[in-house]
Amino acid sequence: AVGGVVARDHRLTKAVRDREQRMLAEFPTIADLLALSVAAGEGPIGALERVARVSGGELARELRRAVADARAGAGFVQALDGVADRTTLAPLARFVDGVAVAVERGTPLGDVLRAQAADVREARKRNLLEIGGRKEIAMMIPVIFLVLPVTILFALYPGLVQISSVVP
Repeated sequence: AVGGVVARDHRLTKAVRDREQRMLAEFPTIADLLALSVAAGEGPIGALERVARVSGGELARELRRAVADARAGAGFVQALDGVADRTTLAPLARFVDGVAVAVERGTPLGDVLRAQAADVREARKRNLLEIGGRKEIAMMIPVIFLVLPVTILFALYPGLVQISSVVP
């Protein structure tokens, strides 16, 4: 029973992690679409509704839920806060905070959305570079312990054979 509980917990944790990775991958595109909709003259809720309707994926599903919350009577900022609360993604929380500040202060929402999308792209780029660095080190292990010794053996073996044939 304990093994089943641990296995189920591990599977659920992995599912949550995978879902959040998919959401993070979708996030720059969603932010750009929101910025385009706002720049085209739609209000924040209308832009959110349009992007949620047109897009597919995990983040779009969360946005549909936020639109439903906003239509049900919650404020726009509270609906977006709900999206940030249901995930543990820091970039999404920063995005929601930026949108909330922009809506409350009346700053141009399109510029805020574009800046947030650029920040997420940069974070994703850094993450890919870190993953690439770790993979590069992992690829060095077989080269150092398998290929290099065989290469040295092939280089030294003819010389060792010649030395052993000369030395009686």
